[in-house]
Amino acid sequence: MAPPPLIPPFTDETARLKVRAAEDAWNTRDPDRVVQVYTEDTRWRNRAEFPVGREQVRAFLRRKWDRELDYRLIKALWAFGADRLAVRFAYEWHDDAGQWYRSYGNENWAFDAAGLMRERHASINDRPIAESERLYRWPIGRRPDEHPGLDALGL
Repeated sequence: MAPPPLIPPFTDETARLKVRAAEDAWNTRDPDRVVQVYTEDTRWRNRAEFPVGREQVRAFLRRKWDRELDYRLIKALWAFGADRLAVRFAYEWHDDAGQWYRSYGNENWAFDAAGLMRERHASINDRPIAESERLYRWPIGRRPDEHPGLDALGL
């Protein structure tokens, strides 16, 4: 049987699948792949940046992953509505000096009828951590299915 389409209106199942698909895409750290799930005129708020449209988002993501090295992300569904998802997340990364961080945040997403994200509002806080405090140690790329999520990690 084919998986359910990840388009509005969302159900609990499709909302969770949509969040995991987003996590998987972001863990590729490939801006060209990631931007394909956003509308051409998508509007973002990410910290103090406000990119509009796929090209500005692509440039934003390139800068992000040039700075946030060895990036690994976990997302979790917080709540959903017909065409909206609320997501919480945490990711780990280090800067070019070797300082590790865990970044925590919340996102609010709104989708068009085709399932493309038209709005993304993110609030994010960074916490410096020691390398020994890292919790995300899977190989770069998709988080393995057996790796704990945010709730199991107490995040």
